[in-house]
Amino acid sequence: MSDRIVRAISSDGMVQAAAISSRELVERARQIHKTLPVATAALGRALSGASMMGNALKGHGASLTLQIKGGGPLGTVLAVSDPDGNVRGYVGNPQVDLPLRSDGKLDVGSAVGCEGGTMTVIKDLNMKEPYVGTVDLLGGEIAEDIAAYFVESEQIPTACGLGVLIDRDQSVRSAGGYLIQLMPGADEDTIVKVEGGIMAAGNVSAILEKNPDPEEMLRTVMSDFDLKILESSPVAYRCYCSRERVERALISLGADELESILREQGKCELSCQFCDEVYAFSAEELQELICGIRES
Repeated sequence: MSDRIVRAISSDGMVQAAAISSRELVERARQIHKTLPVATAALGRALSGASMMGNALKGHGASLTLQIKGGGPLGTVLAVSDPDGNVRGYVGNPQVDLPLRSDGKLDVGSAVGCEGGTMTVIKDLNMKEPYVGTVDLLGGEIAEDIAAYFVESEQIPTACGLGVLIDRDQSVRSAGGYLIQLMPGADEDTIVKVEGGIMAAGNVSAILEKNPDPEEMLRTVMSDFDLKILESSPVAYRCYCSRERVERALISLGADELESILREQGKCELSCQFCDEVYAFSAEELQELICGIRES
């Protein structure tokens, strides 16, 4: 089944929810960045969470950036989503390898680190200034940190579940997650039903391994609710880099800096952080850029 996001609301209007099945996009990220399992799990969770959050934005050209800086060996974990939920990202150290936790699970929390760490969400809605919200990390497992962000920065009671299951060959076996949010006016009974459904459903990876359909995952987790599906849309790992964008970035350095690069290196090669595409500029091409800047 291809990756997709499903959005739903309870029939009484008190709970809104989203779920994503993201095995293919997380596997694509693993292949691009050559991540080892614990890094794959951390990046996969971030990509899945950012995709659901970005998919909730409205407006052409809007974007959401999820940045996690926990101080652990993984370094920065970054994911960027467009309004359709298409997402891209990277981790600072994709080759981190840690022992499994005592319960046999990948130790994402230790890889990310949490002491003094932060999660920052940047929503660029094409207005003068983007919205920026930062919260302290709770444990570095990412799902609970996203839930804490919504509670602290947007005052929306939220439950988040994320999971990435790694196969024996280090490929991604299943990946995805859900976001469940209470609407204004939700009572204690609604909260109890949400919490009970989450507890009964179990972890995300296990649910998706049985059935990769995100709609079925939502219905499993929210079994006590009558759900109305609002939309279902495909998502993918998608990078928007291009030679033109890289060229603009080089021009922004200015003629003096480009001349310095030309003198010292004779050419220029730049790699995209998100997809590892390499853009090469020859001495002649750099000289053209310099001349263009001088003449403008």
